[in-house]
Amino acid sequence: MPELPEVETVVRDLRAHSLPGCVIRRVIVRWPRTVAAHAPDAFCRALAGRAVTAVARRAKYIVLSLDTGDRLLIHLRMTGKLRFAAAGERPGPHDHVTLCLADGRQLVFNDTRKFGRFRLVSPGHDPLAGLGPEPLEAAFTLACFRLRLAGKTRQIKPLLLEQSTVAGLGNIYVDEALWHARIHPERRANTLTAAESRRLHRAIRAVLQRAVDNAGTTLGDGAANFYSVAGHRGRNADALQVFRRDGQPCPRCGTVIARKVVGQRGTHLCPHCQTPPT
Repeated sequence: MPELPEVETVVRDLRAHSLPGCVIRRVIVRWPRTVAAHAPDAFCRALAGRAVTAVARRAKYIVLSLDTGDRLLIHLRMTGKLRFAAAGERPGPHDHVTLCLADGRQLVFNDTRKFGRFRLVSPGHDPLAGLGPEPLEAAFTLACFRLRLAGKTRQIKPLLLEQSTVAGLGNIYVDEALWHARIHPERRANTLTAAESRRLHRAIRAVLQRAVDNAGTTLGDGAANFYSVAGHRGRNADALQVFRRDGQPCPRCGTVIARKVVGQRGTHLCPHCQTPPT
């Protein structure tokens, strides 16, 4: 967390707040480990005076394109958040990077757990090349999905969490998609029938699109939870059917939803609707 829908929400907010076209006047790094692949001083110098030409998303990455052709990749990881602040606003204890913009605003990166990363990459270098297809794009067809699963013998949940399989999926939406498709998370990918693959492909797209439409999922009230750039909570929690609903009845059959660990990740499922492998 955040996953594809939450990162997409942040990207849309940054566009709505007119970040494209802004010039970065200077950069302040307060937690050096936030910057990957560059020393903080070199990172700050490389960004000073640069204009943001576009804001996009690739998988769980926010991608700021710059007028030099460089790209600034921002990964929020578990608790990273971006917000706009007025010039002169004092930083909080978890405000680790600030982009001071020429229009007087500050784009502030806050990260309670300190796992988020900024990475500046030059033209011709693409550290995201190994990522899988974007599941909400038209190119993510059923045939494409089946090709990603072909010959794979891993359990389906860990395989879907692997970003080289499908980009942007995380724990929430994999659990939700598998429930919608009636597939147990411990099933081996090569055991899925053609009908099951079709249901899972459809479910992945549906649960992600619903979450994007709902501006992401915010769970709980703590400051470390997901909030948009404007400080709004995601509205998708009420649409979740199984994730963190263990002990409650399955919305489809009434069986008590269970929680177990699959591939070292907490996993939520209906023991009746999602028949375990034999």
